[in-house]
Amino acid sequence: MRKLFYLLTFVGGLFLCSFSPAKETKEKQPVYKDAPFLEEYSVKFYAKSDTTHLLKVGCDRNGDIKILTSAGLFKPYDGQFLYAGTLEKDHSYRPMEKKKLTDMLVYKDQFVYLDDQAVLSNSWAGKLFSRHSQPDATQFEAGADFTFLVSNGKEIRLVKDSKVDWTGSFPGTKVLSIRFDSSRNLYWLLGANELCTFNPQNKELKPVFKAANLTCFDLTSDKKSLFIGTGNGYLKFDPTTLKQIGDIIQRVPATKIRALKEVNGQMWFGSTEGAFELRSDGKYNFYNGERWLPGNVVVDFAKGEGNTVLILTENGLTKLEYKNWTLADKAEYYEKQVRLRHIRNGFNSSYDGMEKGNLASGRLSDSDNDGLWTSMYLAGEVFRYAVTKSEDALQNCRESLDAMERLYSINGLKGFPSRSFERSGWMKHLSDPDRWKNAADPEWDWKATTSSDEAIGHIFVLGAMAELIGDPDLIKRSVHLIDIFMTHIVEHDMYLIDFDGKPTLWGKWNPVYVNAMPKNVGDRKINSSNIIAMLQTAYHFTHKEIFRQKAFDLMNNYGYYENLMQKMANIGKADAGADQLSKELSEDWNHSDDEMYFCGYWGLYRYAFNDTLKSNFKASIIDHWQIERPEKEGAWNIFTALTGTANFDLNEAAWWLKEYPMDMIEWVIINSNRKDIDKIEPNFRNQTTKEVLPPQERPIQRHNGNMFSLDCTHGNGTSESSAGDIWLLPYWMGRYLGVISGPNK
Repeated sequence: MRKLFYLLTFVGGLFLCSFSPAKETKEKQPVYKDAPFLEEYSVKFYAKSDTTHLLKVGCDRNGDIKILTSAGLFKPYDGQFLYAGTLEKDHSYRPMEKKKLTDMLVYKDQFVYLDDQAVLSNSWAGKLFSRHSQPDATQFEAGADFTFLVSNGKEIRLVKDSKVDWTGSFPGTKVLSIRFDSSRNLYWLLGANELCTFNPQNKELKPVFKAANLTCFDLTSDKKSLFIGTGNGYLKFDPTTLKQIGDIIQRVPATKIRALKEVNGQMWFGSTEGAFELRSDGKYNFYNGERWLPGNVVVDFAKGEGNTVLILTENGLTKLEYKNWTLADKAEYYEKQVRLRHIRNGFNSSYDGMEKGNLASGRLSDSDNDGLWTSMYLAGEVFRYAVTKSEDALQNCRESLDAMERLYSINGLKGFPSRSFERSGWMKHLSDPDRWKNAADPEWDWKATTSSDEAIGHIFVLGAMAELIGDPDLIKRSVHLIDIFMTHIVEHDMYLIDFDGKPTLWGKWNPVYVNAMPKNVGDRKINSSNIIAMLQTAYHFTHKEIFRQKAFDLMNNYGYYENLMQKMANIGKADAGADQLSKELSEDWNHSDDEMYFCGYWGLYRYAFNDTLKSNFKASIIDHWQIERPEKEGAWNIFTALTGTANFDLNEAAWWLKEYPMDMIEWVIINSNRKDIDKIEPNFRNQTTKEVLPPQERPIQRHNGNMFSLDCTHGNGTSESSAGDIWLLPYWMGRYLGVISGPNK
């Protein structure tokens, strides 16, 4: 049997080397038409004092925003996107500072106030000053023709033109909220255990519904239903039949509801864990954490200027604004984000050390993967240049290639790329100080221990640049780096050899290392897939036969073809009898491997030695993509499109690109408490829910993260990720591949 196996392997080797059938029939791929869409972003204003209680927010016809607090009126100051403002005392109209205001509303697009003497306004020439004779009044609601219902929580008065037309007592413990129904000429009054109506014509106050633990409510603009919040979900009520509609709704992001209001035709809910909006499909947009809100305990909502939504929390105010733009517009925004805050020595870097999101307090930082993140950003710029011929994109390519090139030259090791480099004297402040070495130039240090994910990133972008950039100098330099890097690996028996003459921890593609792992351990497949992609790329651009020979040697004589064609469904935990390293590497799914696979697929498919391999590699790529589909990962869907397949979940890719938040600061985000998600049992892939959450609702992650991660419990405003590798790469690759159109405005 052993002899037969080797014979079949040898015959298979001849097949791989020599046979090249007709090229595949090209499938017609779908194209996303880049039309404008709405995307929200948050402008935050923080309260300066913890002792001032924020009560209500409103906006008048002039766009003037006022916040009613326990210390009088406040207004937002100096906020813009990513640059938080503050809430300041409103001194704009001095006589108001002495008023003992207890409630505020917007009536006929003007501010109206309640104090211990009257219902009053500074609009209508100040003529509205209707005395209510209820010095402890705490709330009111406007009805028809400047009639107001005023209450101190127990006693209720109907007031117009300083005349009290009716006085009564609320049948429950306390009035929590009042709404006027213009279609029925009724006031609705909510208590903790009852809902009542008051008819200002016949002066009848009557209970119409009883339930426990009621907290807040609002009447829809079409007057067809009331939404009533409770301490454990919300319910809908029919104002015509006076009956509850269906069961209480508890499948919501947070069930302890304390504010509820329809704004711009959408119902908004405020909880102790954030705000959420009811969508037309019955699901919710959830806004949790300081990406969106100054605090998670929501107090009130109001309509702002235009389509803005105002969200008042115990800690401040959010102006949720909406931008109507295309993916191309969004790309332009992200380009500026990268260039302004994320370029360090030509590297695509993180921006760390911030104080609660204060961009002015941050600094550029190194990472273990400066080369990989820069490769992915640079690839995006290569695709951008290939599509647009933008001189800006070309200059970005030059600058980042300079950085990539210096990774090889700074360490004195032939063909060995450093992880990073930095000016000397800062080692103890850099990540992994023990991995840094002094360069020959005393002004600089470099980082050793380069890994396989760096390697595949380098070859991916250098190949893309050599093929697509069209600039002779950049092509020559890219091919040179491919050549010396792959020559280093081949000459060192498929190892990446560090400064100490030993292989780096992960720079190992030698069969002794790779095939020591069981076939179902992911590292055996990923290392085989990556090195064949790298050797194909090297041969494609250098035409050096050694790279082709080595690739076929590994595939035919050492099983690398079989390894890389292994079905993804077979990848799992090593058996009990496996070696310790295999067990450690297969404890769960490694999402960094996904990133390495897909970056490698560019060279694996595009530069395949023959059409047989190309066809089979396509099948392997699609097999991998199939298992990734639940993540709706924009980059992996777009990478899959490079095979020419018609099915690569284009709609999900566009959804991901549109939903990715403009604010890429790492904020604390908590989704694990949500009641509107279906959690699943622990599993090898660490998928936590049946359906992945939108990117704007979950933690900021690079492509090597688990898209099913629900929470981020650290940082909270200390770091900003770069859009260069995260967003711009899949977008511009999609544009280059022709599956995303240019802007259609």
